[in-house]
Order: sequence, then structure tokens, then C-alpha cells
Amino acid sequence: MEPLYQQTNKQVHEVQSHMGRLERADKQSVHLVENEIQASIDQIFGHLERLEILSSKEPPNKRQNAKLRVDQLKYDVQHLQTALRNFQHRRQAKEQQERQRDELLSRTFTTNDSDTTIPMDESLQFNSSLQSIHHGMDDLIGGGHSILEGLRAQRLTLKGTQKKILDIANMLGLSNTVMRLIEKRAFQDKYFMIGGMLLTCAVMFLVVQYLT
Repeated sequence: MEPLYQQTNKQVHEVQSHMGRLERADKQSVHLVENEIQASIDQIFGHLERLEILSSKEPPNKRQNAKLRVDQLKYDVQHLQTALRNFQHRRQAKEQQERQRDELLSRTFTTNDSDTTIPMDESLQFNSSLQSIHHGMDDLIGGGHSILEGLRAQRLTLKGTQKKILDIANMLGLSNTVMRLIEKRAFQDKYFMIGGMLLTCAVMFLVVQYLT
């Protein structure tokens, strides 16, 4: 375990010294330096996995100390990985700002530049159309409600008429056949009324679909 620990510890110190090269590197070589440092960090992580296994096999009186030394190396290399990522994020943000600044400086604006106009007319027209559709739907729903109320009133009227006819028929002593015919006609009238209601609802649905 000791030779691998010494080798890994040496690599950690080398990466620490190479981190200073990032600040001094130019745009052309900074990516190469970043890749070299990342490759060294990946190799150190591989050694740490091996060291953790070896530390668990140390004698009991040395195991705790060996584990602490490995944990310290792991902490150091994790700190280096975080520092590298922070540098990369700062570099990428700086490069993006420079690109945006260059694009802004190189762009020419004119009084008729189409990119600087705001399509207010289209937005107003679209908003007006939406409001018209909403008002039309409100009127349509109100009309449908009135129709349904009328059909409900007709149903109550038909029920009352049917009852009166049956009462009169009972008073006149009409035959059972005549009574069944009267009930059959009332049953048919009920389905005609339901069919009318369904047809009205279908028409309302089609009109709403057309408006929207």
C-alpha cells in the first residue's frame, strides 16, 4: 500500500502546481491544460479506489491510520476537481460574454430594422378576436340554456296533459287497448323531446368548435 500511497500523494501535489498554469494559459492552450489536469485527477481517483481496498486489509492496529491518510488524499483531490470545474465555468461565462459583446458591436441597426419592430397590430387583432369569441360563446351558452328551459317546461306540460287524458279516459271507461295507445304515444313524445335536446347540444358544440 505504501508505494501506491506515495505515488498518489505525489500526483496530487503535481496537480496542485499545474492549477497555477490555468490562470497564465492563453486561449489556445487553456483547453490542453484543462484536459491534462482532468486526466491526472481521473487517474488519482482510480488509485484512491485501490488504496481504499488496501487500507481495509491492513492490520487492525494500522487500519485506522491508513484509512485516515486515504481520506485526506480523497479530500485533496475532490478539492482540486471542484477548483477545476469552477475555473471552467468562469472561463466559459467569460467567453460567452465576449461573444455577445462582439456580436453586439458588429451588428448594425437602421431605422427600418425589422428586428426592432414590435408586432403590436397583430397582438391587438388577436386579442380582439379572442374577446369576440368569448362574447359569442357566452351568447350561445345563454341561448342554449333558454332552449333547455323551454324543453323542460314542455316536458312538464306534456306530463300534465298525459295525466289529464288518463284521468278522463278512466272516467269515460275507455278500453285497455285505447289506454295503451295513449301511453305509447306519450312515450314516443318523450323520446322526440330528448332527441331535440341532443340535437340542440350537438349544434352548440359544432358552433363552439367553429368559433375556436
